Amino acid sequence: MTQPPSTLATYDARPTVYTEQLGTEQLRIVPLVPDEDLDLVYAWVKEERARFWGMTEYSRKDVLEVYHFLDPLETHHAFLVLLDGEPKALFQTYEPLHDPVGEAYPARVEDVGMHLLLAPAKQPAPDFTPRLVSALIRFLFTDPAIDRIIVEPDARNSKAVRRLETTCFELGPVIQLAEKEAQLAFLTRERFEKIAAFKNR
Repeated sequence: MTQPPSTLATYDARPTVYTEQLGTEQLRIVPLVPDEDLDLVYAWVKEERARFWGMTEYSRKDVLEVYHFLDPLETHHAFLVLLDGEPKALFQTYEPLHDPVGEAYPARVEDVGMHLLLAPAKQPAPDFTPRLVSALIRFLFTDPAIDRIIVEPDARNSKAVRRLETTCFELGPVIQLAEKEAQLAFLTRERFEKIAAFKNR
């Protein structure tokens, strides 16, 4: 039987892996629970705006199987990003050395990869995405073993590529993955901290 969609009470009961104040709202990152979150995630990935996520043709069962596969892995993780308890994004991380992308560039143990799918915006807020991405970057760099973030959006996704450049990432080469031609981009801890220090002067 399909589980009902998650409720705010369910989110409240989940462990928080990271939190910070984002403007007037509290940001929380919590683990994705595939069975509980299926309705929510399925609705997001089926939209045309999410075509570069690669699941628009997936059935509910297909989407559930993907996240059931990821759930027990120690190298790949899926999260929901909440603002004041409301889900605003699907956020995934992975270790490139344990992912196909790690075969397309000189991956290091200090690298972490990330994927981000924003929820449909009920009322677009100015600069929301850069502020959210910056918070997610701060979360990733709370791990002292990490010193570089890797992203690899579909090279055709010009909106995502422009977003990378506005959030400090440096574009690398275009690489060929099994499912797409991807634009590789990097952000080192040093670069992020220098830019943050400059903005806070």
